[in-house]
Amino acid sequence: MAPAPRIPRSVWLLGFVSLLMDTSSELIHSLLPVFMVSALGASALAVGIVEGIAESAALVVKVFSGTLSDYLGKRKALAVAGYGLAALSKPLFALASSVDWVLSARFLDRVGKGIRGAPRDALVADLAPPGIRGAAYGLRQALDTVGALLGPLLGFVLMLVWAGDFRTVFWFATLPAALSVALLVVGVQEPAPVSAAGARFSWSAAADLGPACWTVVAVGAVFTLARFSEAFLLLRAQQLGLPDAYAPLVLVIMNAVYALCAYPAGKLADRVRHDKLLAAGICALFAADLLLAQAHGPGALGAGVALWGLHLGLTQGLFAAMVAETAPPAMRGSAFGFFNLASGVALLAASLLAGWIWEAIGPAFTFYGGAALAGLALLLLGILRFRAPR
Repeated sequence: MAPAPRIPRSVWLLGFVSLLMDTSSELIHSLLPVFMVSALGASALAVGIVEGIAESAALVVKVFSGTLSDYLGKRKALAVAGYGLAALSKPLFALASSVDWVLSARFLDRVGKGIRGAPRDALVADLAPPGIRGAAYGLRQALDTVGALLGPLLGFVLMLVWAGDFRTVFWFATLPAALSVALLVVGVQEPAPVSAAGARFSWSAAADLGPACWTVVAVGAVFTLARFSEAFLLLRAQQLGLPDAYAPLVLVIMNAVYALCAYPAGKLADRVRHDKLLAAGICALFAADLLLAQAHGPGALGAGVALWGLHLGLTQGLFAAMVAETAPPAMRGSAFGFFNLASGVALLAASLLAGWIWEAIGPAFTFYGGAALAGLALLLLGILRFRAPR
């Protein structure tokens, strides 16, 4: 038997680029909701609006950056532009004096993410042989999530070192962001285009993605409706009495589980039916929501946050592999863009709804609502009997 192909060096480097940028971003984001509420006097609804607008903006931009990468036949230049914009946005958080300023900084940061996301994900598919794409996406997601683990951990340590000075901690986040851009520029080698460049975008051409790819898009959107921004995990911890300086530990727990699960789940996705892994991820989200709704102390809070990380580990790399496998090679960038557009609209709706429920009914009912939507997603998955080709 021929040995299994190895994950290419540039895929590993893309993973470390993601690790560094996520270290920077999550260092800020792990403290940002608490900073907005404690230092700027924002409400939970305002946090939901900021998160929803910023994240959905990122996902909408991915449509155009992904299609542009198909048109150019090149992915790396757009990825550099996106990572560079995100790095330039970091100092704005340290300078923020109002919620509007935070929204502007968050918006620029997420637009940078939107510019880089679809071209980078399509680049992974261009680099990795078909038989190991699940593992390749799982590896990149795992390294990305290590950064999402290191960021909050650094935030926790630095908040203790600098006596709760949010702005000094935010300035520190500019360093790994700059290193991320440098590594991408110097280290990642783009392969020759695998598709015919120059195909111009049109909405009617979206039909060329095919029914299998659009089914993945639809399932991804319904799944995203069942979850909302992780900012509400931080607000729930604060509402249960966790001190501000300890808030990043919530994301440390979540991302530790996420990082440990992402690569094994990606390898598993190369071997088993995808609908089973999706169902397992939805069940983990359902259980997380119930635990967080009923939590009265650190034990239930930690268990709920860990299950939230498990659902991310089981599903995020899986969705990326499914998009790559169902889309025509010449339209992979566009496929990732449309997938993220649908998910972005769903995430905006979920975050706004979560913020409204939090303010109008209570924090526990925010998570009960998430559990209800997760149950609906599981029901729809069973009705569709969804099977993406492997």
